[in-house]
Amino acid sequence: HTLLFEGRQDLTLGRDRKMASVGVRQAMRRLAPSLRRILFQGEGKMIHTMARAYVVGGVAVARSAFAGTSGSRVGIQRGFANAGVRPFSAAANLPPHQELGMPSLSPTMTEGGIASFKKKVGDKVDPGDVLCEIETDKATMEMESMESGYLAKILLPAGSQNVPVGQGVMVICEEEGDIGAFADYVSAGIAPAPPTGLEAKAPAAAAPAPPAAAAAAPAAAPQAAAPKAPAAEGLRIIASPLAKRLARELGVPLEGITGTGENARVTKADVLAAQARGHTGAAATQAAGATGVDGSMFFPDFTDMPVKMVQKITAQRLTESKQQIPHYYLSVDVQMDKLMKVRAALNKSQEKSGVKLSVTDFIVKASALSLMQVPAVNSSWQGDTVRRYHSADISIAVQTEHGLMVPIVKDADSKGLKHVSSDIKALALKARDNKLAPADYTGGTFTISNLGMMGVKQFAAIVNPPQAAILAVGSAEKRVIPGKAEGTYEEGSFMCATISCDHRVVDGAVAAQWLAAFKKYMEDPMTMLL
Repeated sequence: HTLLFEGRQDLTLGRDRKMASVGVRQAMRRLAPSLRRILFQGEGKMIHTMARAYVVGGVAVARSAFAGTSGSRVGIQRGFANAGVRPFSAAANLPPHQELGMPSLSPTMTEGGIASFKKKVGDKVDPGDVLCEIETDKATMEMESMESGYLAKILLPAGSQNVPVGQGVMVICEEEGDIGAFADYVSAGIAPAPPTGLEAKAPAAAAPAPPAAAAAAPAAAPQAAAPKAPAAEGLRIIASPLAKRLARELGVPLEGITGTGENARVTKADVLAAQARGHTGAAATQAAGATGVDGSMFFPDFTDMPVKMVQKITAQRLTESKQQIPHYYLSVDVQMDKLMKVRAALNKSQEKSGVKLSVTDFIVKASALSLMQVPAVNSSWQGDTVRRYHSADISIAVQTEHGLMVPIVKDADSKGLKHVSSDIKALALKARDNKLAPADYTGGTFTISNLGMMGVKQFAAIVNPPQAAILAVGSAEKRVIPGKAEGTYEEGSFMCATISCDHRVVDGAVAAQWLAAFKKYMEDPMTMLL
């Protein structure tokens, strides 16, 4: 008990990244020898240690909680699963080490890809060093080390895709002389997360397969997950994340499994039942082969381009948006003559300071003020409730060579045009350089997509869930309109703006009120200053 208490104290000492690293390492050094002895004592009684490492704003805090009668290694793995880190091994035949898993770098990330490694086997690693670049569902981000040590083993090669969160990526050991001990190291697979809710009540038979079943040779690590059999043409398999992960671990193809969940969703229980009856997915594969025709012979020469993680997630979410959200669209023509004059005057007055306002800056500001005037549009569907936001965080769609990015201008309603303009330029540059941080794209209450600069006259965008609306902006065009004097005509510049709304949250009349407010601000831009 004294030993465990001292280890717990060490874990809670970390107040910054380096101190947390030292605290965790010292605690595990003390705990590991005792755990080895306890693990092999009579009747299999073991210590259950649950630890979790948190990194918030660059500050690492390590905590430990202690319970009884469970597997110590499983307990430790569960605790570190969310952080993507495996703690020091309690295995008697390996030196102290950490297995670093695929981290969860965004709230919606369930799998990722390894773009490149910045360290090679044998390199010394210090806290804060970049280990590799991870391709998430939003952007390519750097994975930093929280420990000092040496890179002992790379478990997955650069370019690996669809790696589940928690799957082992590399191994860090403490001493340079221990690197050779990990030459034949094999990952135990995905560290299981602590059971919650209904999963905690599942029968013991529903537990994931033992680590040995998931182990594979290092050279075959990318193929450790069972390959997905091709689905029948036009068939879309709906399965829970837990069911997908379990299917990969057990080698059970999802094709051909009848889901018992909501909307025929395949659940964990369905996968286990399919394994019990020896399901192989052969019927679905044969059906696909019988009906599917390879039509590539009828086309000219072509190249199949790999789908990036950002593209895959964007395609998945936009498809779900169109299928699940009842869209409707309203359009309005906005006269731009006054705005263009005000923009030219402001740019001329700020020429020496280097400020140059764009039409997009005015659109963002007008949209934010309109959201404050019609707050029902600044909301999101939460199932049982509609969440109404108190500030306007405007997402801006930016097309880059890496895919569609949607960085966010925070609190746009309370910022001046100059501040909005500088935020947009900085975010667009980071998006094109693929350097967006999670804080730059997480959240958002309303989205703007502007294709006007590309000559598109008018279009309708797809709602970006969980938001309730998105504004599509077209190009401005010259039109002949009645003049001020009777019988006269003059030229006017008009821009078409189309709002797409989620009818569960925003009624048509409410969206019309928002468009009227937006049109008012755009046609009389001086009111934005009031």
